Amino acid sequence: MKREETAMNVQAALKGQYHAALAMLKQAIEQCPNDLWDGGGYPVPFWRVVYHTLYATHLYLQQNEQAFHPWEHHREGHQDLPWPPDSGTKIDDPYTKAQMLDYWRLCDAMIHTDVDRLDLDAEESGFSWHKTMPKLEHQIHNIRHIQHHAALLAGRLRLANGTDTRWVRTDGEIYRP
Repeated sequence: MKREETAMNVQAALKGQYHAALAMLKQAIEQCPNDLWDGGGYPVPFWRVVYHTLYATHLYLQQNEQAFHPWEHHREGHQDLPWPPDSGTKIDDPYTKAQMLDYWRLCDAMIHTDVDRLDLDAEESGFSWHKTMPKLEHQIHNIRHIQHHAALLAGRLRLANGTDTRWVRTDGEIYRP
């Protein structure tokens, strides 16, 4: 197989994994009841984990940090997850589910064009805090980040009301064994 064919296969694989991971996150957003959205007894509310995940997705789909332009409704500090979880300032103006679904659509729509623009052979990620990570590995890291938080939120839903988010295949279909 030629290097160009391999690169195209890698891009196609990244796109499929991005769409599938984001589809699982979307399920969690759509299934979240209002009382859980704003807190539900968790020190970091559901909406904030969603925004953190979408913000990072959007950011890391760029070639580097200089190319990033935040979402038009971005509010500084809302993207950060406090550590430890009960530290930091309380945010009194949470994003709504509708806003997060709008941002989700923006991120999902970016995948095809933005993955195609990335230099996946770059030796560095393009982000100072991930400097030693090659660009291709950084994209895999970003997909893992989405899936990590989608799973965390799915766990909250399962504990709260037995809701189950379903595995999404790379073709966008729900996996049904």
